[in-house]
Amino acid sequence: QVQLAESGGGLVQPGGSQSLSCVASGTFFRLNAMGWYRQAPGKERELVASITRSDITYYEDSVKGRFTISRDNAKSTAYLQMNSLKPEDTAVYYCNAQIRIYAYSTTNRDYWGQGTQVTVSS
Repeated sequence: QVQLAESGGGLVQPGGSQSLSCVASGTFFRLNAMGWYRQAPGKERELVASITRSDITYYEDSVKGRFTISRDNAKSTAYLQMNSLKPEDTAVYYCNAQIRIYAYSTTNRDYWGQGTQVTVSS
């Protein structure tokens, strides 16, 4: 059974930094694209950043220049480094991964972590 486990998060002051990690565990053939989403109270979940297996990245406009997504394929881990945090970054952050379970099938399955709270407040 494949699982995603997030770590990091917590309370940080405006202008501060926070780092999130997401580890994929279980049996699978290949970990493909990974991404970080967030959901603030009363708002829909939105994509913050994503990274392909070959390190092509995407950032939502409001986090460009402040957040950096990276991954370590050997460790099946994705990271999100968040700098210059603002109160509007407050949300539950979710890790997402597109995982190819079997070598004989090119189908990716969609997995989510349980979410981790990031609160930016003084």
